[in-house]
Amino acid sequence: MAVKDPMLARLGQNLRRAREKRGWSQEELAFHCKLHRTYIGAVERGEYNVTVLTLRKITDTLGMRLTDALRGSVKRSTRR
Repeated sequence: MAVKDPMLARLGQNLRRAREKRGWSQEELAFHCKLHRTYIGAVERGEYNVTVLTLRKITDTLGMRLTDALRGSVKRSTRR
């Protein structure tokens, strides 16, 4: 397996934490998002570079903001 991008790995951790907080399995989240269970698992493991629209679908379903899903995964730029 290829090395995971740290940003995608952190995003996946944030989504997993939110899902588990709701008490949902990956299958339950996938059902509510109308996505496949294996896709949710791959996103949580940082294996997929999820699109913004799909990420919004997942975060809306989990009742979280996009910024919370990305928290800690994006390095702040030193350029201004």
